Amino acid sequence: MAKAEELEVSAADRAELARWLRASTTRKSHVERARIILLSAEGLSAEAIGAKLDVRRITVYKWRGRYRSGGVAALVDAPRPGQPRRLSEAKAKEILHKTTREIPHEATHWSLRLMAKSANVSIHQVQQVWAAADLRPHRLKNFKISNDPKFAEKVVDVVGLYMDPPDNAVVLSVDEKTQIQALDRTQPMLQLRPGQIERRTHDYKRHGTASLYAAFDIATGKVLGRVTKKHRGKEFLEFLEQIERNVPKKLALHLVLDNSSTHATPEVKDFLAKHPRIQMHFTPTSASWLNAVEGWFSLLERRSIHRGIFTSVQELRVELRRFIAAHNAHSAKPFVWTKSALSILDSVRRAKAHL
Repeated sequence: MAKAEELEVSAADRAELARWLRASTTRKSHVERARIILLSAEGLSAEAIGAKLDVRRITVYKWRGRYRSGGVAALVDAPRPGQPRRLSEAKAKEILHKTTREIPHEATHWSLRLMAKSANVSIHQVQQVWAAADLRPHRLKNFKISNDPKFAEKVVDVVGLYMDPPDNAVVLSVDEKTQIQALDRTQPMLQLRPGQIERRTHDYKRHGTASLYAAFDIATGKVLGRVTKKHRGKEFLEFLEQIERNVPKKLALHLVLDNSSTHATPEVKDFLAKHPRIQMHFTPTSASWLNAVEGWFSLLERRSIHRGIFTSVQELRVELRRFIAAHNAHSAKPFVWTKSALSILDSVRRAKAHL
């Protein structure tokens, strides 16, 4: 390579620049500058250095000049002016007040950019304030407080069954998932492959509906199911009869279920009177979260129904039965409830106080 006048670099500077090259934390731009100076010290021309490091000659001249004027220290970028990284307490309080008490004109809730513009700060500073206060304006959750006059009594009853089930008894969480649609897509799926996610058309064909009655055993996590065409007291009674047949006669039966009118028809009451080993435990109104089988229904929706393709109701019925069998064989595990009745009642009391 062409030779030029050698750049005079002291032994101490050579050692320091060599240390830059060895350190894994050195910035890429500083590594490039160190190499320019060390190659210049070997007598390489600006053109040769540019070709070797894939930089322009003007860049080589620039850092040679910087080194001549200020040594190794001149190769390090000076701090750049900008907004302070720390906010004043008053500005942080302003951001918190706006977030929790005001609504932006452009939207229903604050975003990072909207708040940064309104408070005249950076997006990063808004992030810091929101993170410190655990504020997430983009999130939204649903809630409803039960107005059941026997709310406390029912919570204590159901939670007691979950946390301390009676001896010689089976505790089943029972409910129905109604109007499950047999949906088919208007065009074939585009299958998953490297570089492409699975895709389906946004529109669909309806082929009818089916309902699923399920009894979730909290001791084993297994599910007893019944697929029906309709959702009436008659179908629920038939499911009760199925449960009664499948549980050994020597065991008591405790059923946790909601307040649907189909669960208290005269026919159901007559059946319960003839089978005293079955005891019904009703959850409070507007408290479906207290029914353990709801978690299993969510699993069914995510793993089977949501992405399923059903060209007929019969295909849907077959899939529901297949999923129950697969769950019982491979995924079932005991249900563990950890929140005490006292803590639930305390949470509800605080929520009512906020309202």
